Amino acid sequence: MNYRIWLRPGMRVKRWILILFAGVLLTSLSTAMALAWLYRNYTVPDQFSEIVYYGTLQFIPHPYREILVVVPGILLVAGGIYKLSRSITAPLMETRLGEGGLAKIIETHRFGQPEPLAHIVAIGGGTGLSTLLRGIKHEPVKITAIVTAGDDGGSSGRLRTEFNVPAPGDIRNCLVALADSETLLSDLFQYRFDSEDSGLDGHSFGNLFITALTKVSGSFEQAIIESGRVLNIRGAVYPSSIENIVVGAEMADGSVLRGETTIVNARTGINRVFLDPPNAEAYLPAVKAILEADLVVLGPGSLYTSVIPNLLVEGIAHALRHTPAEKVYVCNVATQPGETDGYDVAEHIRGIHRHLGDLPIDRVLVNSNLEPSTDGIKPEWGVSAVAFNGLDEFDGRLVVEPRDVVNPDFPLRHDPEKLAKVLVDLARRTRMYPQPVRRYPASAETGMSSNGHGAPIPANGRGSVARPVK
Repeated sequence: MNYRIWLRPGMRVKRWILILFAGVLLTSLSTAMALAWLYRNYTVPDQFSEIVYYGTLQFIPHPYREILVVVPGILLVAGGIYKLSRSITAPLMETRLGEGGLAKIIETHRFGQPEPLAHIVAIGGGTGLSTLLRGIKHEPVKITAIVTAGDDGGSSGRLRTEFNVPAPGDIRNCLVALADSETLLSDLFQYRFDSEDSGLDGHSFGNLFITALTKVSGSFEQAIIESGRVLNIRGAVYPSSIENIVVGAEMADGSVLRGETTIVNARTGINRVFLDPPNAEAYLPAVKAILEADLVVLGPGSLYTSVIPNLLVEGIAHALRHTPAEKVYVCNVATQPGETDGYDVAEHIRGIHRHLGDLPIDRVLVNSNLEPSTDGIKPEWGVSAVAFNGLDEFDGRLVVEPRDVVNPDFPLRHDPEKLAKVLVDLARRTRMYPQPVRRYPASAETGMSSNGHGAPIPANGRGSVARPVK
């Protein structure tokens, strides 16, 4: 129970409690005066005198006698009021009694929704972004998730092929993560049909729901909005682009593969990724959110199939270069088979640099607690903790923020609450002490930037020369 909220001036609760106590006090005084009058004017029969003596605590001296009576009385009144109010309101409010309980509901009714401490935009996809959202939705911030829609595996891949819609899987996960209360409806959205004899086998209900809404409403973005209303999400979820994007990759062995699932399963290492179509149009509300944000978070999530595909959408990259928000890259706590085998923190940064031709990152958040990884990561998993080294080459270009953000029970993932508190702290500091807007121009002569290995790459990372920023 949040007593600080109850004590806030203007709640119109304390005055009635005081009036109630005044009424109880006056009633008690009148009763006491009546008993005193009876005691002075009537003689108690001898057979009852001993009972009255002990019943009125006359064997205890003043003022301890009064204290012994008044303290339990106050506790009984306060407890009775609390339990009575809960009994009356709980059946009416049980679907709304979330964090903060009844006190929070009354505070919102009296004063309206409090202004958020900051606007945080999180860009990514997959399990990593869902983990972040699940923790940060409980913080007093405005949250916008920008999600890649390039997944081509499982249910999402089949729906893309059959109905020509963007992949709904990662967006569904983010909607559920931001749901006001992850109850039966959230479980329904995540329910996956399991029947080999049915055409629904492998499909999740949420994916089918979003696809059906797309056909009914006529647009993928409207389907996301309506799904968010159904789940009563705290925040907003936007795709980086509403075009039906396919992620491709140039592998370390020179081969070119298409599709996220194919790329990850190849296990040959990735040189770079690209989008098809290469000039996918950014979703304008997502661009607007980035430009209005106090903090933009890249990751956590799969570097090449979740984070970077969002950044390859030209409008998203352009907004990142011009937003006044601080840009933070949340580095994964463990490597990912098929994508970042053997990567340290610096190689993650180089991967983003290779694709954008510049470095639109101000800060990198790395996990400083390696103890759970040492004890909890099994050799047969084929992964390791991301090493915190190799960052000297970025000295002066970004700030390294080492924090304990790992999940001690599952050291391959971030802890949602730990990560949320760190990001909110960074957003609060950014809002209190705003930094001047930093530009990230490509070379004015060639529109090209070095990839750190001696070979120039296009500044937009997608096969065409980017215009230099004025």
